[in-house]
Parts: sequence; C-alpha cells; structure tokens
Amino acid sequence: MNSVTSTTATPPPPGNDGSSAVSGSAVRPGDRIFLGLSRGSGIALLVIMAAIAVFLTYRSVIAISGDKANFFTTLDWNASGLDPKFGIAVLAFGTLVSSVVAMVIAVPVAVGIALFISHYAPRKLSSPLGYVIDLLAAVPSIIYGLWGALFLVPHLSGLYTWLDDYLGWTGIFSYGGGAARSLFTVGILLAIMVLPIVTSVSREVFLQVPKMHEEAALALGATRWEVIRMSVIPFGRSGIISASMLGLGRALGETMAVATVLSPSFLINASLLDPGGGTFAQNIASKFSEADEFGQDALIASGLVLFVITLLVNGAARLIIARRKEYSGAAA
Repeated sequence: MNSVTSTTATPPPPGNDGSSAVSGSAVRPGDRIFLGLSRGSGIALLVIMAAIAVFLTYRSVIAISGDKANFFTTLDWNASGLDPKFGIAVLAFGTLVSSVVAMVIAVPVAVGIALFISHYAPRKLSSPLGYVIDLLAAVPSIIYGLWGALFLVPHLSGLYTWLDDYLGWTGIFSYGGGAARSLFTVGILLAIMVLPIVTSVSREVFLQVPKMHEEAALALGATRWEVIRMSVIPFGRSGIISASMLGLGRALGETMAVATVLSPSFLINASLLDPGGGTFAQNIASKFSEADEFGQDALIASGLVLFVITLLVNGAARLIIARRKEYSGAAA
C-alpha cells in the first residue's frame, strides 16, 4: 500500500506583536496614503504649536525685559511711552474669575439638559431640542456681545440687588448701584456661550452608555434617577470633564463678547458685582490697534500667559480623566 503524504501550508512567522507578518506589498496603496497623511497631520500640528510658542516667547522676552515694573503683580497697563510699566495681575484675575463663574453656572445646567434630552424627553422633543442647542454654538460672538450689552446688562439690576440683600455680607456680592458691567455679568454671558458645547458633548457621551447597564439597574428595582446616578453619570464622568474643559477653553479666550459687555479698568474689586476689571483677550483686542511695536510685544506677552494657562488647564483635565478612567465604567 502506497502511503499518502499530506502537506499543510506553513503559516507565516508571527510578528513582534504576535500577529502574522504582512509584507509591504500586501498593504494597499490607500492605506499607505492614509497612514502618511495621518502621520503628517500629527507632525504638522506639533510643528505649528512649537512655532506659536517660539514666536510668543521671543516677543514676550523683548517686552518683559523692557518692563519697568513687575510683570506679574503690577495693577497697571502703560506699555507705551518712555517709561513703560505694565502687569497682568488684573487680567489674570478677571480671566480666571469670569471663567470660573461661567463654568459654575453652565456645567450643571448643561449636564441637566443633556440628561433630559438623552433619557427623559420623548423622541419627538429630544431631536428638535438637541438641534436648537447645537444651533446656539453657531451664533457669532459679537451677537452675544450685543445682546448682553443691550438686554442682559439693563435687566440684571434686580438680580444684583437681590444678591446684595441676601449675600452682600460676604463682600463678594455687595452692590453699590450703577450699570451691571462687571465680571459677574461677563460670567453669565460666557455661561450662555459655552452651554451648547458642554451640552452637546455630554449628550453624546450619555447616549453611549451600554443599555445593559441601565437595564440591569432597572431589573434590580432602581428608579430612573438611581439609574442615572449609578450607571449613566459614572460612565460619562470623563466625558463631562472633557466637555467642561472645551467650554472653559472658549471662556478663557473669548474676546468680542467680553469687550462689548465689560467696563474695563485696571482694578481688582473684592465684589464680583462692581463694574471694572479686564481679561487677557479683551485687553489685547482693545489695545492692539493703537499700540506701538513695544506695546504690541507687551500684549503678546500677556497672550503667552493665556496660552500657558490654557495648556495647564487642558493638561490638568487629561490627568483627571486618566485617574478616573478605571472608575468610569467605560471598560465594562
């Protein structure tokens, strides 16, 4: 009897990652093109960011070296003249305070709207409401500024008086009368402007919650709120943080709306309701056209500080998300 020898195909040797090795000719040209474009886009972004940082640093060094006062603590801005003295204390205070006020107001409201659209509203209402919220993000900043100056400012006197009656003893909400062109008004306006961003991102994150999580909680007898508290919010916590950081980024750099509403002055007021103050973006927009070359360098130096603050905020957000990722439920 003749023996029959069976042959089997030898599989290709595995690669370093345990997968089968694929020759370069087996990769489609479209994949190589896409890989090159993706890699080039990432490298281009890093180059652009580095170029911006180098430019801002170079011009800032020129300005700070010619400053006759402390750049970080001086409560004045006089960058033009024979004896330039300028500092960012008022601008940093105004930028951070107005942004914090905006986020304190906007984030809870945005998360509530996102939960209503994703888990409470009927389908016929959720889609149009989500579209309207998204449409608010397309409104130009100057329109928000005009609305704030012509409608919001005249109608905030009652709120300011109420805050002074009940919280004026704190000193933070004391109100002495006058137009409501303060950092608190700027914070309210910024909250309205960042609301669509935080709402849209949070809504999309809540819609990605695994249905099995919600169904399991309902099967155990949980109420609708308990399902949201135990399943939806833990899963979407990192998404809420990311959405808040996107909104904070816009609040920190907003220019036209702040310049239209705020009554700028280089004073740090104890009360948020007192008119005056300033922000980095508002100061750059209002003074850049009339500044000389050294004055422009000084404004660029303040822009560098805003650039660094933005990077620090985003870096802190990434750290928070990384630390909470294992508890978010995303890996379940």
